[in-house]
Amino acid sequence: MTDGTLPPDHAISRFARRHRFQPAEALPWLAAIACFFAFPDYLALGAQVLATILFALSLDLILGYAGMVTLGHAAFFGMGAYVAGLLNTHGWTEPLTGLAAAAAGAALVGLVSGAVIIRTKALTFLMLTLVVATLLGELANKWTSFTGGADGLPGMKTASVLGFRFDFFGRTAYVYCGVVLFLAWLLVRRIVHSPYGRSLTGIRENVGRMHAIGSPVFYRLLAAYAISAALAGIAGALITQTTQFVGLNAFSLDRSGTLLVMLIIGGVGRLYGAFIGVPLYMIFQDRFSSIDPIYWYFWMGLMLVLIVVFAPGGVFGVIDRLRSWRRRRA
Repeated sequence: MTDGTLPPDHAISRFARRHRFQPAEALPWLAAIACFFAFPDYLALGAQVLATILFALSLDLILGYAGMVTLGHAAFFGMGAYVAGLLNTHGWTEPLTGLAAAAAGAALVGLVSGAVIIRTKALTFLMLTLVVATLLGELANKWTSFTGGADGLPGMKTASVLGFRFDFFGRTAYVYCGVVLFLAWLLVRRIVHSPYGRSLTGIRENVGRMHAIGSPVFYRLLAAYAISAALAGIAGALITQTTQFVGLNAFSLDRSGTLLVMLIIGGVGRLYGAFIGVPLYMIFQDRFSSIDPIYWYFWMGLMLVLIVVFAPGGVFGVIDRLRSWRRRRA
């Protein structure tokens, strides 16, 4: 075209080429496969790490790309955990349909609560997300005859998944969580690199401009909120099915706050920040708690302060600065 612009089909083709799979994207999955063979005695812990990465990935979708800061993301994690747990204790032990039910239950909570709280902004939004998690946690606490209350739901027994039984060493649980995480990552990657994902980034950067061009801001945020809730529910169901227990801490503020810290360590809005932040946080937590069992939270807080001051973009922020420095040197 004479004015230098690209036709729509050429623009779409160029956009697609830009977001083809890169070799570096295989590194997390190669590391997960290597850990399966290198650390056979820690696969049960590894399964929880993979499920937590999925939980952090779900938060990154709304925090890093849509700009919705929340302290109540554990509401969806807990909802998925309890849906899977209640189905299990009532005789439905098949794990895959349990995941689907957990995703549906968490997405429903996300739609209903999001329809109200997304209309608010800033501090009001933040506090309402916390209120939703607190209300669900208190409901689980008071409805003892159904949820087990403070005792939780012990005694669950998850059936085999596609013929593979959950063993004591956690091999099946590790592969199960890894495959679910991979499929969820493919979904999130497709979303953030789609025009819809770009519109979420536009809403985060300048919501007024998105309104001005006619973008349905509320409905796009609500859809992202529901998708994020469904993924968080799946993460909660994975933890429940692999540990065969669920308790009130699934709704706790501590869980939501810790998840934020994990994302900050890895890098918010980077798609792969969860894959770095979650393992690093758990490693630091294990090391600090073994060195100083009483005051290890102090060292975790100090580490977070240092990251915010000297590496505000997390690990990926440091990598970006090193790349910029190398370009300037070149």
